[in-house]
Amino acid sequence: MKRVFLFLATNLAILLILSISWTILSHLFGFDQARAGVHLPTLLIFSLVFGFGGAFISLLMSKWMAKRSVGAEVIQQPRNPTEQWLVQTVQRHATAAGIGMPEVAIYPSPEINAFATGASRNHALVAVSTGLLQQMNADEAEAVLGHEIGHIANGDMVTLTLIQGVVNTFVIFFARIIGNLVDRVVFRNEEGNGIAYWITTIVAEMVLGVLASIIVLWFSRQREFRADAAGARFAGRNKMIAALERLRASHEESHLPKAMTAFGILGHGGLSRLFMSHPPLEERIAALRQQR
Repeated sequence: MKRVFLFLATNLAILLILSISWTILSHLFGFDQARAGVHLPTLLIFSLVFGFGGAFISLLMSKWMAKRSVGAEVIQQPRNPTEQWLVQTVQRHATAAGIGMPEVAIYPSPEINAFATGASRNHALVAVSTGLLQQMNADEAEAVLGHEIGHIANGDMVTLTLIQGVVNTFVIFFARIIGNLVDRVVFRNEEGNGIAYWITTIVAEMVLGVLASIIVLWFSRQREFRADAAGARFAGRNKMIAALERLRASHEESHLPKAMTAFGILGHGGLSRLFMSHPPLEERIAALRQQR
């Protein structure tokens, strides 16, 4: 969950900055939609540039943001048997997956959690929480690491970036269409972009951004099944199932809100499912047990 949350949060922040830049550039270069009507080709080009620009900047910043946000410490030289085992296990899985050796990091957190991020398959980061190392046995932790290497090998961050770029484009494009319509039709403003245009555009971006995140999170849920399959392939299916069972048990014992869970999320139907980055653990375990 942290991998997806960090990416979405970074993308939202960058998109806000780019939107402000859009406002400045539109005045500098005379792209004032309200004066001459909406010039759709120009608006679409700018939406593509800023939409994909925000997504790719988020991707390039993903490792740096991840390290900073959770206080992850990259293992430069293993200092104890646990760190030695961790680096060796990631190396073994990376070799099996045919990718470059990721950076390996540990960060302080009582939760069982791990995530992988990075701009490419050969320049990635795998981070695990101290809670995972303390509460999971070696077989379970090995499967979790295989799951994270699966995310890297499957190119999930790059694919996520492309999807985010597409939805960003539509958010930027339609938010300005809506803002222009409200400004011109509702407030009958014909003298340039009025305050109604800017307020409406910002509100529309926020609302459309939330709706767009549903698409990104749906994609994230599908990729979890593939990462589970990779974890089963690298470490063994029984180990992967045991890791998910251990995670489910820890959630049932925990008093933390379900929304705070990380590597997997306990969740069920309804609208809440639309905003889950991971499928329910029961479904993931069932999918692994059905594998041949």
